[in-house]
Amino acid sequence: MNTSIRNDWTKEEVQAIYDQPLMALIYQAATVHRQWHEASEVQVCTLLSVKTGGCPEDCSYCGQAARYHTDIKVQALLPTETVLAHARKAKETGSSRFCMAAAWREVRDNRDFDRVIEMVKGVNELGLEVCCTLGMLTEEQAIRLQDAGLYAYNHNLDTSEQYYDEIISTRTFDNRINTINNVRKAGITVCSGGIIGLGETDRDRISMLLTLATMPKHPESVPVNALARIKGTPLEHNPKVDIWEMVRMIATARIIMPTAVVRLSAGRIEMTEPEQAWCFMAGANSIFTGERETLLVTPNPGVSEDMAMFQTLGLKPMAKREKVKTCPTT
Repeated sequence: MNTSIRNDWTKEEVQAIYDQPLMALIYQAATVHRQWHEASEVQVCTLLSVKTGGCPEDCSYCGQAARYHTDIKVQALLPTETVLAHARKAKETGSSRFCMAAAWREVRDNRDFDRVIEMVKGVNELGLEVCCTLGMLTEEQAIRLQDAGLYAYNHNLDTSEQYYDEIISTRTFDNRINTINNVRKAGITVCSGGIIGLGETDRDRISMLLTLATMPKHPESVPVNALARIKGTPLEHNPKVDIWEMVRMIATARIIMPTAVVRLSAGRIEMTEPEQAWCFMAGANSIFTGERETLLVTPNPGVSEDMAMFQTLGLKPMAKREKVKTCPTT
């Protein structure tokens, strides 16, 4: 089996991997996973919404869009000390990464961004990998975040370039790519994946994975999300994503991006323990956990439930990794 890192995958190659009989696909992914990772370790991440709701975007899946009538309550940017208290608790309960999310279209150079910079510095000083997802940002803003100690920046592709306009009209696929490029230029690691269950085809899923896998450097973290069907959003009546579709996406991502941490993200709350086990077998090695009320609009199981599952499956939380400095491009 070829285990080299490749950035020249073709659509036909990824399609052939994705279309394999399911058990053969899982076996191949599990083999690749064990060649590049400690199979018993899962990165435990805590996600905190530091600013909730009121977003001007029209992402069809998102309950935080101001134009949709959902049960999401608008919450202004949290006080820095509140955020740091959540980060301390996350570290105490086994998380090695702390992610802060703000429902912004883009980062603006204002007092709120200054406060986020202070949050990043504070979480970094606690010894956690600190990640942010704040919307679009410029290279200069990315450099400020990097200087403050930001470990990773999340900016998902969501879906394929071809299907993107069916889901979002207030920004373009190229806007997504530009932000990822700005993050890379600043020397911050990239967290980027997508969502399945939006009404896309298998071809769209393969196209999205191909975009990630043919970047000059693969994202260090690849979240695979199942659509959370939020009442009041245009996609609330979409069917629940089948578990084997999640497994197929995770396994394909693992094979074509072998060094990435593949995160089993949104949708886990609706999965049974055996279903989650199949995802770990297929190469997922990261999850979001934490108190349900601190998460975004898509809750996940709590810490105690996850630690009990780890015990059953023989898994353990991954320790904080030393950041391998990425070289800022000039």
